[in-house]
Amino acid sequence: MVDLEGGLAVTPSSAPVPVAGAGPAATRPGRVHVYTGDGKGKTTAAFGLALRAAGHGQRVLVVQFLKSGALGEVAALAGHPLIEVEQYAGGRRRRACSPEPPSPLPPAGDARRGLARARAAVADGRYALVVLDEVDVAWSLGLLSEADLLALLEARRPEVEVVFTGRGAPAALLARADLVTEMRAVRHYFASGTPARAGVEY
Repeated sequence: MVDLEGGLAVTPSSAPVPVAGAGPAATRPGRVHVYTGDGKGKTTAAFGLALRAAGHGQRVLVVQFLKSGALGEVAALAGHPLIEVEQYAGGRRRRACSPEPPSPLPPAGDARRGLARARAAVADGRYALVVLDEVDVAWSLGLLSEADLLALLEARRPEVEVVFTGRGAPAALLARADLVTEMRAVRHYFASGTPARAGVEY
């Protein structure tokens, strides 16, 4: 058995067992994360954090901007009791990890509806973690304003953890974040013509 201090006791071939002292998310302050940069792994990191939170019994909402369809992470979490994934992209898709915007762009109203949903979620206390996946890209394309993102932070309850993902995060958001991770593209097989692959890029 592996004892994770203040967390879970994990027994091989069995479900996680709560450990005394784990405590609900409401007992500690939430932080603001930004995962940005031109490298692969921003969404992957955010979904990994979502799974970790759910493993501690915490409710999670993931709002995806500029993405739609049965992405692998969405399909895997369909029906999950603690993780909800909602997409706001007008039914349009773009290649996972592509720096190019979807063609045509989703209506700005889709992004605004996604932002309104996320803002309500960080304010109402139902979720311990709220992820805004690719919201930075929605900002860089002019679908949302910097003020929109900062207003969401103003509405956030102090115990709610928030993650913003996407390349090109605005400077004002970086200044407000407690954690900023920049994924840097050192080498990527896309450059040699490898197509996006199911189960890896989407």
